[in-house]
Amino acid sequence: MNEFDRTETDEEDELELEVTVAEPDEHLTDPTPEIQQRIDSLLSGNLGFRKSAEKVREFPHSPGVYLMKDASGVVIYVGKAKNLRSRAGSYFLAAAAQELRTAEWIHEIADIDYMLCSSEVDALLTESRLIKDIQPRYNKDLKDDKTFPYLMITTHEDFPRVEVTRTPKAKGAKLYGPFTSAGQLRGALQVLQRIFQFRTCSLDIEENDPRWEWFRPCLLASIRQCTAPCNKRINKSDYRRDIRRLQTFLEGGSDRLVKQMREEMLEASTKLDFEKAARLRDEIQLLENLGDRGEIDIHAQPEVFYIDPKKGMRALKKVLGMDKEPRVIEGVDIAHLGGSNTVASLVQFLDGLPFKPGYRRYRIQEVKGIDDFRSIHEVISRRFRKLSDEQEAFPDLLMIDGGKGQLSAALAAFRDQDIEPPVIISLAKKEEEIYRPGVSEPIRLGRESFALRLLQYVRDEAHRFAQHYHHLLRQKSTFNDEVKGKKKRP
Repeated sequence: MNEFDRTETDEEDELELEVTVAEPDEHLTDPTPEIQQRIDSLLSGNLGFRKSAEKVREFPHSPGVYLMKDASGVVIYVGKAKNLRSRAGSYFLAAAAQELRTAEWIHEIADIDYMLCSSEVDALLTESRLIKDIQPRYNKDLKDDKTFPYLMITTHEDFPRVEVTRTPKAKGAKLYGPFTSAGQLRGALQVLQRIFQFRTCSLDIEENDPRWEWFRPCLLASIRQCTAPCNKRINKSDYRRDIRRLQTFLEGGSDRLVKQMREEMLEASTKLDFEKAARLRDEIQLLENLGDRGEIDIHAQPEVFYIDPKKGMRALKKVLGMDKEPRVIEGVDIAHLGGSNTVASLVQFLDGLPFKPGYRRYRIQEVKGIDDFRSIHEVISRRFRKLSDEQEAFPDLLMIDGGKGQLSAALAAFRDQDIEPPVIISLAKKEEEIYRPGVSEPIRLGRESFALRLLQYVRDEAHRFAQHYHHLLRQKSTFNDEVKGKKKRP
């Protein structure tokens, strides 16, 4: 694999702003007299609050769940944390007394405890279970009139689906949740899918239907995040075994699950089934290292998409006259500064949301100076030549950032490589016009169109990712120039 074709996670998304645990007399800069008086009153007059503030300073810097209690020992709030000390400590700063979400009840805190979790994903699941069981009165997120996300596993199908939903089924499904953050739940789902390799598509797959032998699996099979029952690569019993393992983990039985899998690995090794034993070994390692791999902040998608992504997909199917909803969308953008360090980004959306394991970045190698058309031709040629040679799935929809010229350059790349393109369009930013092959007039959609909003989301993400990579290269180039300059000095 070319070093420029590898998956890259945006480093900015990996940063987490840690909250420093406050000393008992620490406040925000220039708090209002009212807030100042309130914090001083809490710390001096409420012995339980002051002890809790001191107690939290001894919490570990580990993932877990914290439980706030009132003077009678009743749990009034449950929260999760990637770093227990930092997150729980933030409740004893002046900011908590100002924030509407916490200002009304932090004066009731008389004690605080925590539960360690093996990973951030485990903390998310544990928080959900505790809130559901305890029903703390200040976990308002799950008590208002909104519909909150659930993790749903279908039970009536030969090959059960796993999905995030706000409208859970009353029958034929096993539910986990509700959860307070759809974004974090999707992030956790992507992490778990790397281990348990379940399907998330809406296909109606029956084990004895011979048509599935010829079905081409989606990209998740290619990157080993689905065992592809749609292509009969796994039988019903083995797939359901993997689903049972997932359920065991979701229900808090990770230690029991690892023990069970170790026994299966030993049995497979004894029977000389080394392929099965090796797969179990790898899955066990993933589970044991979930704390290292389970960064749901990296995989969680921002909750900025202000419509249902599925509405965007349905609208795109109608607007573009597609046979099916574009479940996999890829967007391409070019970035440069005066023709130097030209780069390309490719972002991938799955079910209307960014799928960061599918992101790629490319350094343009064959183009000198400013030439967006030739740069697009190069990146499309490299991307789809590789997919075609390795018989990997193409996206349902490919979107190029630009107008007629950029679209023509992409089509020329497919023609020169003798590859049949997927559905391909370009989106011109100035008037937000959608260009299609062989059609002179663009599609102009209203600004509130669900289809346009989804395309804008893909385009803006591709632009951000390209600019980020270009910024990294400029920094590296500047650093190298400075080092060379210092070496030349006498």
